[in-house]
Amino acid sequence: MARSNQVQVLVDDPDDPRSLEVELDFPREWIEFIDPADAEHVIRADLTWLLSRWTCVFGKACHGIIRARGGEGCCSHGAFFTDADDEARVRKAVKKLTPQTWQHFRRGFKNYTEMDTIDGKNPARRTATRGEKQPCIFLNDPDFPGGGGCALHAQALRDGVHPLEYKPDVCWQLPVRRDQDWVDRPDGTRVLVTVLTEFDRRGWGSGGHDLDWWCTSSPEAHVGQEPMYRSYEPELTALIGKAAYAKLAELCAARMKTGLVAPHPATVAAT
Repeated sequence: MARSNQVQVLVDDPDDPRSLEVELDFPREWIEFIDPADAEHVIRADLTWLLSRWTCVFGKACHGIIRARGGEGCCSHGAFFTDADDEARVRKAVKKLTPQTWQHFRRGFKNYTEMDTIDGKNPARRTATRGEKQPCIFLNDPDFPGGGGCALHAQALRDGVHPLEYKPDVCWQLPVRRDQDWVDRPDGTRVLVTVLTEFDRRGWGSGGHDLDWWCTSSPEAHVGQEPMYRSYEPELTALIGKAAYAKLAELCAARMKTGLVAPHPATVAAT
């Protein structure tokens, strides 16, 4: 049975982690507002996503993106850096790691990163993997004495800071998708429009349909104790700024009181 026009789901196979995933296309509610700190910045936010109960279930109900490698979560591939600042932040954080906290300890930026390509044409740097068909070099095994999971994430927690201060951008932003573009209005004014929405399978391009499981579409990951706009406050603040997040939170809270017309179907299925 097809859940979408591109993803084939074996709904009668209990071993297929995609069997519970919802369709990719469904009604969504949006809100648009001006950033209180910048009149030339417009935020368009997907309330269906931000008021969902999605939460990261790594190490719990997570099936991972590659079959039979659920313990890797979404760390089965290296993380591409977004820019020089991203690289510099990770480089600084890695200096805090030791062989006792990082199972696959390596010295030197070029020894824990690799050149690859996102579009098949232009070279881009990402975190290295342990080897062919192996996960990210920063992923510690569950039984590692220094602690399983992302070594950078764990180090941030030990240092009392949010993991977004140590991890590559793509790692802490997922599964929020932020798109930005300058838009010319009919009256000749120009504004920067930031769109906040769900990073679903399509966010990865055509290859996203080949993932063996993706959490945003699965009720198994819509089990959070609070709506996503609250649990992801640090990440959303980093993406749009403090003033814009405060306004977003105000609007989300008001909408939550009245009830969504178009709630996320994975959240509905989970409840």
